[in-house]
Amino acid sequence: MLMIQPRIIRLKDAPGYLGMDKNKFNELVRPFVREIRYGLQSVAFDRLDLDAWIDDYISRNGRPGKQKGGKPPWRERSQGSLSAARYGTSRNASEEEEFGKAVEQAISRKQNNT
Repeated sequence: MLMIQPRIIRLKDAPGYLGMDKNKFNELVRPFVREIRYGLQSVAFDRLDLDAWIDDYISRNGRPGKQKGGKPPWRERSQGSLSAARYGTSRNASEEEEFGKAVEQAISRKQNNT
């Protein structure tokens, strides 16, 4: 069965069409797309205008997806191990001492290189 999308989308449905709440829609989208008024209080938007707005928004604010066969660029730049990362405060004194020594070494290397 052929499903036809409506060309005109009512105000109450437009935020959901773009995947956002009505406050974000009113802030980010509504000022930049044409409103279609019909009847006394009804407001709607052209689906093609909404599509054009979201295409432009994605082109300015989106980031590339995962690359095939490799790590995402932000993981390749990471110098630490993700598996070694822990949240919270360390309670182990030897870990704190090792960390302090590592910080001192890093600082001394930076001072010697400059």
